[in-house]
Amino acid sequence: FFQAEDGIRDSSVTGVQTCALPILATHALDLVIADTPVAPTIKVKVFSHALGETPVTVFGTAKLAAPRRKNFPRSLDGAPFLVPTVGKTLRRTLDQYFEQQQIRPRIVAELDDSALPTTFGQGGAGLFVAPTVLEKEVMRQFGVTVVGRLDAVRERYFAISVERRLKHPAVVAISEAANEMLDAIRKK
Repeated sequence: FFQAEDGIRDSSVTGVQTCALPILATHALDLVIADTPVAPTIKVKVFSHALGETPVTVFGTAKLAAPRRKNFPRSLDGAPFLVPTVGKTLRRTLDQYFEQQQIRPRIVAELDDSALPTTFGQGGAGLFVAPTVLEKEVMRQFGVTVVGRLDAVRERYFAISVERRLKHPAVVAISEAANEMLDAIRKK
């Protein structure tokens, strides 16, 4: 991490494109779950299988959440917010949504690791988003509360494998379970 003038930025380097695909190609991994399909510029022979999508929920401590439930999502204007780093799919989607809605949250941290917003958020550093499909688990595990749901902001999931068609029984089971979980949220 390093402290920036406008907040905290996580400087770690992660990502399917840079780390996991070479390992997947050597068959040391059977499956990678990612939020984007493999870019066509990647020269590793792997295949992206769409699993589904879920809207996101805005969470925060009770103290941060309570005054922002009324007039949601307009109430996010000026609110302290923990966001993914620039370049992440969720960050682009959030930025587009906020721009369309003319909402300007106060970015207090840009975080590359998807687990860090919940950690900083439970400590009261700012509001954060997580997949709606995980809403109950996030509240239980981190002691935070729901501010509101951003149905227009979606997280997408892909299974990336070396198989054009998923055949490995464990990989098929993971893919089916993910599809079922994401379908359940879509039907709500």
